Amino acid sequence: MSRFAQACLFAGLIAAGAAHAQEPAVANDPYQWLEDVTGDKPLDWVRAQNAKTDAALASTPEFKAMEAGIREVLDSDAKIPGVQKIGDWYYNFWKDRNHERGIWRRTTLEEYRKPNPAWETIIDLDALNKAEGENWVWHGADCLRPEYNRCLVALSRGGADADVTREFDVASRRWVEGGFFRPEAKGALGWIDRDTVYVYTDFGAGTMTESGYPRVVKRWKRGTPLESAQVVYEGKADDMYIAAYHDDTPGFERDFVSRTLAFYNDELYLVGKDGKLAKVDAPNSANKGVKRQWLTLELREPWTVGGKTYPAGSLLATDFDGFMAGKREFDVLFEPTDSTSLASYSWTKSHLVLNVLDDVKNRLSVLTPTAQGWKRGEFVGAPAFGTLGVSAVDDDESDAVWLTATDYLTPTTLSLTQLGKAPEQLKAMPSFFDGSNDVIEQHFATSKDGTRVPYFLVRPKGLKADGSNPTLLYGYGGFEIALTPGYSGGLGRSWLDRGGVYAVANIRGGGEYGPRWHQAALKANRHKAYEDFAAVAQDLIDRRITSPRHLGVQGGSNGGLLTGNMLTQYPELFGAVVVQVPLLDMKRYNKLLAGASWMAEYGNPDTADWEYIRTFSPYHLFDPAKTYPPVIFTTSTRDDRVHPGHARKMAAKMIEAGKDVTYYENIEGGHGGAANNAQAAHMAALAYSFLWQRLSAGADGGADGAVGK
Repeated sequence: MSRFAQACLFAGLIAAGAAHAQEPAVANDPYQWLEDVTGDKPLDWVRAQNAKTDAALASTPEFKAMEAGIREVLDSDAKIPGVQKIGDWYYNFWKDRNHERGIWRRTTLEEYRKPNPAWETIIDLDALNKAEGENWVWHGADCLRPEYNRCLVALSRGGADADVTREFDVASRRWVEGGFFRPEAKGALGWIDRDTVYVYTDFGAGTMTESGYPRVVKRWKRGTPLESAQVVYEGKADDMYIAAYHDDTPGFERDFVSRTLAFYNDELYLVGKDGKLAKVDAPNSANKGVKRQWLTLELREPWTVGGKTYPAGSLLATDFDGFMAGKREFDVLFEPTDSTSLASYSWTKSHLVLNVLDDVKNRLSVLTPTAQGWKRGEFVGAPAFGTLGVSAVDDDESDAVWLTATDYLTPTTLSLTQLGKAPEQLKAMPSFFDGSNDVIEQHFATSKDGTRVPYFLVRPKGLKADGSNPTLLYGYGGFEIALTPGYSGGLGRSWLDRGGVYAVANIRGGGEYGPRWHQAALKANRHKAYEDFAAVAQDLIDRRITSPRHLGVQGGSNGGLLTGNMLTQYPELFGAVVVQVPLLDMKRYNKLLAGASWMAEYGNPDTADWEYIRTFSPYHLFDPAKTYPPVIFTTSTRDDRVHPGHARKMAAKMIEAGKDVTYYENIEGGHGGAANNAQAAHMAALAYSFLWQRLSAGADGGADGAVGK
């Protein structure tokens, strides 16, 4: 998948919107009625479950104190206001107690350096919602170079992935009357020039892919009906989605069409002046980037070209125009080892910063193109441990970068760094809990097939290895996403401050060791991700950090599928399970919302793939005769990416079988589960309260195994 496509998908800006049409009933599935997202009967069921959950967990003074503590973190004015340089200004979107839905604001670099910058509000979302009687959630803004006064602003109702796009004039602080407007759907608008945009959205019947994404991209002129916009490219129904964008880099202005067939499978086309498309003839599996004169290719599979073979995980660079003319000469900017993978790279005006993971620890270096080839240098002042993030301040005009650093116990810092000089720390998140009582360790568990699986452990310094410590194990293991250390004030206050142990498993399916780590757990090999996670759980038990009655797991989305499999396949290892916005019914996942777009990850259940998919479909693995640990399912009615029916149906099935099940569904929130800080605090407090009740010392009294009802 192209980096442009990745950015769109992972940011959730063009993910699935409205549900597919109701599919025929599945034989022997008495709970399919719960897939009717906004039906009266399903919502009555949801409200009844929510009331039970709030009565059981949310009515105590301890819960209210925890919720307030998390809300204080989320609402804190002392958080780092991340900024994006747009023209001469530094923009930030900010939410706190007084701005529930948030404000889009800006300041100068001189002001930003101050402890308390003076901000100029551009859009107040709470005021807009009040004026329009809406519940808009911010989805970002795209402003037109070089004045940057006209912006295409994306807004979502209640946090759904589907959104609208409206044109805004920054100078007048007004929405442009008669300006560009895209009705609510999956898709986006992108500037070409002041009077022209690319639009990919729902144009009507037949214009969306089977995954629920745009299939057609058009060029739209100001003042003309959307229906008359000129088709630039039309994909196929079984593509994932189609998009286009204009690269406005001065001196290197180009237009591209991105055709995504599946995750990590895309085609990139250069749009000529005559409107004809020329394919960037690199492997579909490679991440393709074009910056100024350079084409970069991040390989996900070995590639033999020009008489050479480059290994998967490599980063190659070549002259873009030369490549389009047929030349196949590359510089190797990064080549992986057994312990390293490329986390990211970032262009500045004169350099390329490489961010490499070495056994899940970030290492930075600086590459510089010269007439004699690429020169490698040190990134001055980078911390030795923790998660490091690097992004250019303005990649067309300077060699300055933003450097963020964090770990589980160290609040995030933000520094302004001129490459080659020591970082200038501008901001630091406050300490929301006392991290001096804990220590971070990295361990390796051995999976069923002998693979070494790393995991991070955060524990009290005086921990007694007697198996009695409440321990929360978190994981994801999908879509080549790496889990690295990060500071969470809510986790610290709600879990670590109470003496809890926290662990994060870097299992296969993720991106900790690059494409090979991801590909090792695709489709028929999905079980390896679950074996890895179970191995980490067993290692925690073997080390006497904890024991099954005191060990809980938590995961969301693909991580919800992970914890759903821990619940059904490894119930003897856990004392409590948290399953958030999950996939669970893997027979129907491809027919619900954006599910069809994930078949490259899991397989197609309508084919022979079902024979292996059924082995990791929690909805079908559940056995009413078995004993299971207590479980809480949480989701959102407004999640239009992963259908809430997954969590609803699984919970209903287990409740009817008499199992210990807690369920909560937020009516807003989208795939993130919450639309504002109050909702986010409530959802987080429910999960932590559930876990602490079940895993703390007060839960002793059962066998050292599953504690299901």
